[in-house]
Amino acid sequence: MASTKSICLYFQVHQPTRLRLYRFFDIGKDSHYYDDFANRTILRRIAQKCYLPMNALLLEAIRRHGGKFKVAFSISGSALDQFQRFAPEVIDSFRALAATGSVEFLCETYYHSLASLASPSEFLHQVVKHRRKVEELFGVTPTAFRNTELIYSNAVGEQVYDLGFKTMLTEGARHILGWKSPNFVYTAETQPKLRLLLRNAVLSDDIAFRFSNRSWDRWPLTADKYLAWVKESAKNDDIVNLFMDYETFGEHQSASSGIFDFMRALPDAVLADGMFAFVTPTEAVKKHKPVAGLEVADPISWADEERDVTAWLGNELQQEAYNKVYAMTEKLSIVGDPDLWEDFGHLQESDHFYYMCTKFFSDGEVHKYFNPYDTPYEAFINYMNVLSDFQIRLDEKREALDVKETAVEELAGIPVGKTPAKKKKTVKKK
Repeated sequence: MASTKSICLYFQVHQPTRLRLYRFFDIGKDSHYYDDFANRTILRRIAQKCYLPMNALLLEAIRRHGGKFKVAFSISGSALDQFQRFAPEVIDSFRALAATGSVEFLCETYYHSLASLASPSEFLHQVVKHRRKVEELFGVTPTAFRNTELIYSNAVGEQVYDLGFKTMLTEGARHILGWKSPNFVYTAETQPKLRLLLRNAVLSDDIAFRFSNRSWDRWPLTADKYLAWVKESAKNDDIVNLFMDYETFGEHQSASSGIFDFMRALPDAVLADGMFAFVTPTEAVKKHKPVAGLEVADPISWADEERDVTAWLGNELQQEAYNKVYAMTEKLSIVGDPDLWEDFGHLQESDHFYYMCTKFFSDGEVHKYFNPYDTPYEAFINYMNVLSDFQIRLDEKREALDVKETAVEELAGIPVGKTPAKKKKTVKKK
């Protein structure tokens, strides 16, 4: 029986490049910013607990169902770099998934950054770099886009469409949707050719946040129970988009919670029922027609209760750090130093700004879980110390470039600070 409704499963994979404890007295003396031990230890742990077992589970499910089970991934460049460095077997396991033809890899900002809000040129640079990395590692060219933390606005959507993408994922934010359902394909209000897939927040968070919560009045969650909820949600709709962090499986929700058993059973339950087919994002927008345009003047995301960008830019600490780092973009372009560009990318990772968040109410526990610092102020001071050293290196490179240009001008007999006069064109008489 042909299914008329769809389920789109998408997983975000990201690991930040964590900064080491960088003191004031290190500024100008030591320009290695990263906690290599923590980055390696954490990545290896999550690889064993989440990435490797979950990739094996998904591969087996795809083969078991002859390719009818499908999923999508967006893996940040920061994570891909760390996989190559610390856990190359994870890359191999994703390659095995890519080879099935049932897995779509999405494009995003290379460094999981906020560049889409700050710098069109840097956003373009990171998107192109990420697309090339996915092509290099997995042999596929991404055609759908997922911005950092599902950040989206009219302006961001226009940038994404101009970069060649026709499909984009974002949050089904209540304050944007109003009475409308997230379970349809929408278009961008200011760019009708861009298709939008909206996360069903309730059903996604039932797995990502509530699965192991024994005080939850709907615990325990089984595949059959969950399928009943999905069917009820999409009774009059087209598609249910289940988007979540991949680290949900085995890391945020431990194996002892039964999360792997649940995910092993879910494809079986869905496909046996016959009401839904699994689709990738690109397949979804081909299968289902959009029902309306979506107007999003101010940026939304999938973070916190507000579903906006205050998780990263909601206080003065965050705004100061954000403004300072992006103020360096033009000077970096002039200097063009590869090492500085690499550090600049890592310093843009949204996690650094997330650690500075001062929310202590509904979302405080979530921020605390993902934060290696004791306080937001420690995160800010550490980051700004690193940024101060980075600024010194950038200024020194710029000054060295000026000296070099001056020396070249002097050797050429050009007065310092002046450029050679252009020769006047002479018109020959016929």
